[in-house]
Amino acid sequence: MASIRQVQVTFDCAEPERVARFWCEVLGYVVPSPPEGFATWDDHERSLPPERRNSAFACVDPSGAGPRLFFQRVPEGKTVKNRVHLDVRVGTGLVGEERLAALEAERDRLVARGAVHVRTLLADGFDESCIVMQDVEGNEFCLD
Repeated sequence: MASIRQVQVTFDCAEPERVARFWCEVLGYVVPSPPEGFATWDDHERSLPPERRNSAFACVDPSGAGPRLFFQRVPEGKTVKNRVHLDVRVGTGLVGEERLAALEAERDRLVARGAVHVRTLLADGFDESCIVMQDVEGNEFCLD
């Protein structure tokens, strides 16, 4: 059996560049260089037929360790809860009040960038605290 060497996470969305730039802020990712032959992404977009413009965008982990995130425009809006979501691991190794404070600080940072705080799930003796959020288009993710 062949081993998987790379994973890309794909988001369906209405505004790919907007959502990609939000996730760059969340994860410290960057927008990759435009394709060869183009000085900027705007130059590349202008070269596409009108129906293909602004239809996709991507961001990458500058260290190369994390998966590439790809955002593609789809005509329909989000109607139900995600079946898959990202856990942003900001509280790794922390417990109790220290963990909750780290999660809340990240929540506040992301709300200022357009995220929505859905609910905070407090530690219950089995699971540690986590915070359920939505990105700029309503896709759920957790601060864990």
